[in-house]
Amino acid sequence: MKVWYKHIDTPVGKMRVAGNDAGICVFDFAYRKALDGIWTRIERSLDAAFEEGDHPFFTSLEMQINEYFAGTRRVFDLPLNLVGTEFQKSVWNGLLDIPYGHTRSYKKQSIFLGNEKAIRAVARANGENSIAIIIPCHRVIGENGSLVGYGGGLPNKRKLLELEWKHLGMDQQGSLF
Repeated sequence: MKVWYKHIDTPVGKMRVAGNDAGICVFDFAYRKALDGIWTRIERSLDAAFEEGDHPFFTSLEMQINEYFAGTRRVFDLPLNLVGTEFQKSVWNGLLDIPYGHTRSYKKQSIFLGNEKAIRAVARANGENSIAIIIPCHRVIGENGSLVGYGGGLPNKRKLLELEWKHLGMDQQGSLF
């Protein structure tokens, strides 16, 4: 099986997108240190080889990501191919339930997923998310409201949250202007 990939430029830097007919399996920061490990996980899990090229899903992704940055898209409707353990998939699917412009702490995300004591496991799975922005791991923050942990870097996490707040007419604390 082949998984196609290419790079695209976004307002938060160069991103790598990969996918096949089952859906998008990677949309991540090209410079991210963990990307090689994610790449290996996907190759092994799908018994696939990556090949540079294009796929029809990439056109939809580029259109929707541009709409997101323009503030006209809040929910993505792309076919996703989540590659990970059942626990990781449950964490990533749980991230999809965090509304645009809102945040949730790792503890609240663990409670949402049904196991308050799984905070570290949830945080680790959150960090292994290979579909940035679309699966909004940037919306998970520290219990005290601080921005912690983001594979794309904390400045980009802040940019993404501020973009969403701006388009909702909210300030940094999530209050309406």
